Amino acid sequence: MLEDRIMRPGKNIAIKVPLYQWDSTVAYYRDRVGLKVSRILNDSVGFSFGGMTLWIDRVSHQSQSDVWLELFTDDPDGALERLGSPERDELEPLDTVTGHWTSDPAGTVLLIRKEKSA
Repeated sequence: MLEDRIMRPGKNIAIKVPLYQWDSTVAYYRDRVGLKVSRILNDSVGFSFGGMTLWIDRVSHQSQSDVWLELFTDDPDGALERLGSPERDELEPLDTVTGHWTSDPAGTVLLIRKEKSA
């Protein structure tokens, strides 16, 4: 039931890519898929992906690619408890984000966070 849902899709999808595959993966989404680059950071390129941003993140200590998803909620602690998923906040610093890193049963990393007010 919709009223029971406390989470909603976020605005970001990240593909964490090993260093040796990063350039070719960025080129693939830019040149072959034809996605528009929306933002460039030191170790990340963001592409417009509908109403979301698809981030291709360069990770030097990674041996294979991972997909990470973002979910918004007004209650990150309650959402983590409801999911029954492990807290994995050691994955990446959350800095100014209020939320938690966790994962689904298949190991897909999820960021459960409060959406910043406009």
